[in-house]
Amino acid sequence: MEEHDEGRRVSRRTALAGIGTIGLGAILTACGKAAGTSSTVTTSTGATASITPQTETGAAQTDLFSGSNTCVLTESTTQGPYYFDADKIRSDIREDRQGTRLKVAIKVQDSETCEPLPDAVVEIWHCDAGGLYSGAESLSSGQGGPGGGTPPTGPPPGGEGGAPPTGRPTGRPSGGPAGPGADDGMGDLKPADDKRYLRGAQVTDSGGVVEFTTVWPGWYRGRTVHIHAMVHVGKARVLTTQLMFDEDLNTKVFAAEPYARHTGRDTFNDGDGIYRPAMLLKITEDGDGYRGAIVLSADSGRDGA
Repeated sequence: MEEHDEGRRVSRRTALAGIGTIGLGAILTACGKAAGTSSTVTTSTGATASITPQTETGAAQTDLFSGSNTCVLTESTTQGPYYFDADKIRSDIREDRQGTRLKVAIKVQDSETCEPLPDAVVEIWHCDAGGLYSGAESLSSGQGGPGGGTPPTGPPPGGEGGAPPTGRPTGRPSGGPAGPGADDGMGDLKPADDKRYLRGAQVTDSGGVVEFTTVWPGWYRGRTVHIHAMVHVGKARVLTTQLMFDEDLNTKVFAAEPYARHTGRDTFNDGDGIYRPAMLLKITEDGDGYRGAIVLSADSGRDGA
């Protein structure tokens, strides 16, 4: 995608707020403030809505990201075959998906200065407990038709590279870094259904932090357990990467429903072509679920440093 196309894509992103919508500019302003500080913005219909960023600050935030990564340029990966602009600016992306609760905290910093990057848009998306992606249920299940179907029984399309998928996934992931922003020529997917679960975007606060509430991802053949993440600064995609999980925790989570009914997992971290140890989330227990944290160092200047 050319940069001017990216500018149009980001600028048209909106968040639902009552009977109107909130433009990205208002979201940027509101979410750039300290957590817990409410801002009143005007929707497209002239109504007002209150936005309160929910990320943590101070000592709690420092503890959360302690040891989660260092100031080294985060390796980029391909965006995979199931990315599209979901137009969902929200922190809770679960909708009706069942699974072990997972809060994901992401801190975005500049890879050269190590300073936080406020007002960056961070998107995440991943499959559900059965291995299905919203907007691509038939494709990710291998059915090739409208929605539904059984969990995937084949590997992901074309190594998560090349043209958008047109049927049952085949091939293995090519793996490895794909350069700044992972602009590997893979086109965005045209959604095949109206589902948008387990997709969302947030804007980093003054400390460069966003937090999502989701469920522990499932798996599909040919790939280890992962979450996709994309960082936008201004009109540019500056980082596309993936977040991974410790295998002992994967085993523990997958022993319970709804994961346990999905059997036959064939690819683990040590056999995945994209996995890198630096992609591992720092996981801690959080009540009846977990919290994962990671620091992403993005090349905001897109100069390769």
